[in-house]
Amino acid sequence: MLNRIIIMGRLGKDPELRRTQQGTPVASFSLAVDRDFKDKGTGERVTDWIDVVAWRSTAEFVSKYFTKGRMAVVEGRLQMRDWTDREGNKRRSAEVVADNVYFGDSKKDGDGGGYQQGGYPQGGGYPQGGYSQGSYQQPGYGGGYSGGYGGAPAPASSGYPASDYGGFQEAEEDDGDLPF
Repeated sequence: MLNRIIIMGRLGKDPELRRTQQGTPVASFSLAVDRDFKDKGTGERVTDWIDVVAWRSTAEFVSKYFTKGRMAVVEGRLQMRDWTDREGNKRRSAEVVADNVYFGDSKKDGDGGGYQQGGYPQGGGYPQGGYSQGSYQQPGYGGGYSGGYGGAPAPASSGYPASDYGGFQEAEEDDGDLPF
């Protein structure tokens, strides 16, 4: 059986971090995910609000580095949950249980949250700018790298020689030759 889902959207509000009675961290948040097509009547894209739940270290990571408006990419599984409302009616909800959560935007695109120099453990590594439960998979983010995506060059301020990053160097801000 296969139950995998990947969604990308913006957080509608800051993640809510709670703990179970045993002390296990759990974070819940909702992503606003636009559909790929426009409504024929209005000509606008419809937005789906998808509930996401993250557990343990992923929950702590999300609550620490993600805020309202940030773009997130979530990999996980779809889970159906049955519950009873206050009036005693049986309800069913769908939610994504996150295995991996990645940054979907850069620090410059968002509200300034997310990456902070020196904010990651030395020798750690967050694959593609995110964090996954389990072992670290990609080296290079420890020691103050403030980028967001694997294979990106090290900023000049990081202390790493440009030769360690394929010969790339950070562009000067006043460079008028950039196409964007």
